Amino acid sequence: MYKKIVLDNGLRIMLVPNKNTQAVTVLAVVGAGSKYETKQNNGISHFVEHMFFKGTQKRPNTLAISETLDRVGGFYNAFTSKEYTGYFAKVDSKHTDLALDWVADIFLNSKIDSKEIAKERGVIIEELNMYLDTPVRHIKDLFEGLLYGDQPAGWEIIGTKDNLKKIQRQDFITYIKNHYSSNNTIICISGNFNQARMANEVKRKFRTINRQKPQGKAKVLERQKEPQIHLKFKETDQTHLCLGVRAFDLFSPKIYIQEVLATILGGNMSSRLFIKVREKNGLAYYIKTEAESFTDSGYLATQAGIPHTALSKAVAMILKEYKNLAQKTITQSELKKAKDYLKGNLTLSLESSDALASFYAGQELLTSKILTLQEECAKIDKVKAIEVRDLAKEIFKKESLNLAIIGPHKNEAVLKKLLFL
Repeated sequence: MYKKIVLDNGLRIMLVPNKNTQAVTVLAVVGAGSKYETKQNNGISHFVEHMFFKGTQKRPNTLAISETLDRVGGFYNAFTSKEYTGYFAKVDSKHTDLALDWVADIFLNSKIDSKEIAKERGVIIEELNMYLDTPVRHIKDLFEGLLYGDQPAGWEIIGTKDNLKKIQRQDFITYIKNHYSSNNTIICISGNFNQARMANEVKRKFRTINRQKPQGKAKVLERQKEPQIHLKFKETDQTHLCLGVRAFDLFSPKIYIQEVLATILGGNMSSRLFIKVREKNGLAYYIKTEAESFTDSGYLATQAGIPHTALSKAVAMILKEYKNLAQKTITQSELKKAKDYLKGNLTLSLESSDALASFYAGQELLTSKILTLQEECAKIDKVKAIEVRDLAKEIFKKESLNLAIIGPHKNEAVLKKLLFL
């Protein structure tokens, strides 16, 4: 139940009505993230996101911007990823006009004031410091850096401290001009609203949007001939690891097999690795396996926090399960459980208006193709047990392994020897 409208200027409007809620979410998402950056401006996509909350002509400062929706109990935020940036407001449906006006205002009219840039540097550097002090989060950044190296796919979204200190106002103006365009922007409204009226309002509010053709991103280079390891020495109370392999992008027909495989390995509390590593051996509080797919890259990885002395044992357990899935066909019962989990989880995740907006806008932006919940579930249902085994056999090879570690370990050469199936 959605409607797509393409305006003459290329702006896409996604309308996702739901009369069984009192909420409405207005989401503006643009195809510009850290994969679109250069070595010199890495971090600017996320910095731009912050600056859009610093003031417009209509709402001249942060207080005016935040109070607009605070006064009506709204929920609002923004996010930056590798391939897109989004800005949204979620409100009671009677404040739909206000939410749209707010999103359009910060998206189109932010002042990007030099004084605010100077202040916000400190904020973002502290955000970076927070991530560095949070190994459970930072380990994934290290893993992606190990996987892709010195190219946009391997850089951290937040950027580097050196870059954050050097970026100036003109850098923002140039970046926004080159990457924020009607041709790579989607405005999605989901929830309880009048479709015809809101379509006209979006067209009116975004009539001044930049129409310049947006700049593209560098193609991801995949190169690996042997197992790789990245060890970051840190005096932590727990060793954090991320162990995985390159996998498939959003356009691959294998992404649903990949999701089933990840679920079986470590997608929930009855998954193989959760039971083996946590429940039977007591080695971890958290352990999970996830598949990440982008437009031109993808990977599957297991992440865990373990005792320092159990690193070798935990890695061996994970590799053993990788090997088991590559050698033995799973049972129909385990296959059904994984499928039902994925379908149920997806269904429940789409209960809210903001989740629905992200679901539809994300697909349209990244693939220009929409699959409904029912169509997604049908794709999951088609996965066969032998396909899971064959995919595991394809990706779980010694030369394809990547291991990132944060903890008080120093001998990288010894740890690299763990990477043998």
